[in-house]
Amino acid sequence: MSSSPITQVSQHAPPAHSNLQPQLLTRLFLDLRGRRFEVDRETIMNLPESVLLCLFPNGLVLSRQSVALSDGGDDEDEEVYGVDFDPDCFQYVLTFFRTASEAFYGTATSPGLLAFQQHLLDAAGSPSGSPSNSTDFSPGPAQNPLLSKQAIIVLREELEYFTIPPKSSGAATDANGIANEQLLAVKRDGGEYLMEKRNIFTALQRNVNKENNVAEQHLIDMLCMSGFDRDDEWGFRALEPSRSCISSIALVLLKTGISHSPGNTKPVEVDYAQMATAQKLLLFWRKPARKCWWDGVEVEVPATEARPARAFKLWARRVWTLELSLV
Repeated sequence: MSSSPITQVSQHAPPAHSNLQPQLLTRLFLDLRGRRFEVDRETIMNLPESVLLCLFPNGLVLSRQSVALSDGGDDEDEEVYGVDFDPDCFQYVLTFFRTASEAFYGTATSPGLLAFQQHLLDAAGSPSGSPSNSTDFSPGPAQNPLLSKQAIIVLREELEYFTIPPKSSGAATDANGIANEQLLAVKRDGGEYLMEKRNIFTALQRNVNKENNVAEQHLIDMLCMSGFDRDDEWGFRALEPSRSCISSIALVLLKTGISHSPGNTKPVEVDYAQMATAQKLLLFWRKPARKCWWDGVEVEVPATEARPARAFKLWARRVWTLELSLV
């Protein structure tokens, strides 16, 4: 059975005489924490697996029984799915994917990048292609989808944080485990401190320096060779409501080594070494990989008119999910 959170159904229309065959939904109405979205089925299917798992942890069936039709109902009746996911994060993902898709495939009024690199597909699929192309892209585009599809690197972080104030601070819990105001204030300070740390690789690089972890350093180097910069910040970052948890996501276009001149006035150029590096990321296509580690820092919060100075230990459990999405 597929591990995908989306259950696919046959795209063939059911016989007219059968009202028991499932009908394929063409659009979904989502309610993300009180904010409505109308999304077509193709857009949902193009979203990364890791994002779909967050949106629909119990799965989503993109069909419904057409019993309503036999009862005289309307198959376009609005059926709203309630989703516990940040609406701003969802909008960020939708906007990035739509913009990337239009730039690569073009629109009704302007061609996209794919139109100007069509000869790469022709050369890769032709037995009489040039030796250099046939070596790097053999036997055809099916073996290298980076030639014909827009690739996007998806990096997510789920961060749970724990604050440990000094005993002299007065921060504590009662007999029922309910935090007092001093402890809640420390938790808020910890969340604000982490929210300001928007650089993607700072925490992981700190862990590399402390543990001398070669694999983690290789991960940073690979991501920075494939589309990220070492000083990049998270594209979206927000505190989860009523939880000591921060969700972050960053999306970048995969560097495939295919270069287009300004205005596409010259033929495209291909850096085959970069293409080989990009192809390594195909290991994460439809197969999200996860990494978890603990990170501890000492935090000193300066005094303001509204609060006194505070110092506390802050532990963060970070879970990264890396995935490649082909649109």
